[in-house]
Amino acid sequence: MANIFPRWTNYLAIKIVFCLLVLGGAASAAYWYYLTPDYMRVGYQPVQPVPFSHEIHVTELGMDCRYCHSYVEVSSHSNIPTTQTCMNCHSQVQANNPKLAAVKQSWETGKPVQWVKIHQVPDFAYFNHAVHVNRGISCVACHGQVNHMDVVFQDQSQSMGWCLNCHRHPENNLRPVSQVFNLDWKPGKGESQQQIGEQLKEQWNINPPQTCAGCHR
Repeated sequence: MANIFPRWTNYLAIKIVFCLLVLGGAASAAYWYYLTPDYMRVGYQPVQPVPFSHEIHVTELGMDCRYCHSYVEVSSHSNIPTTQTCMNCHSQVQANNPKLAAVKQSWETGKPVQWVKIHQVPDFAYFNHAVHVNRGISCVACHGQVNHMDVVFQDQSQSMGWCLNCHRHPENNLRPVSQVFNLDWKPGKGESQQQIGEQLKEQWNINPPQTCAGCHR
């Protein structure tokens, strides 16, 4: 009796399985690469309800980070400035500037300005701002040169691997506590970041946790 199906169909099932494995592998690789913080979050720059420029306020006017983010040294969370903080100046300075309409409306209604959050720490991860800034980790290490940003964007991935790299080698980011909020600080002549970081690491006995329990509590 003649064969109903041609000879090549004998390998059809194997070919289908092979193709599915290749497609599955490609999909997994694409998911692994394109859905990481490095790809999805770095450069994220949402439009805010008020066009606030850190370049103007920090670099040109010399405002300290702690004037607006007043809890960063004492709290696990760095607060977003309240409308009252903005109005301390803008009730007099550029009070009628249309760019400040959202701030004025917030002041009149008592409803907070709906700022768009940029840096998102997952709920399953624990991070304490006060611990870091009080031991020589500047805003720059995690947020980049915010003082030169007209519109804030996410400068670093802040992924688990990125955090672990810093915990393994904190000397790469440590600086004197007095310079934590000086976002343009650089090591002095004849000094290096590595040298200063190693000295501070030993002086303060800094040994960040590298186990899961350090951040996943």
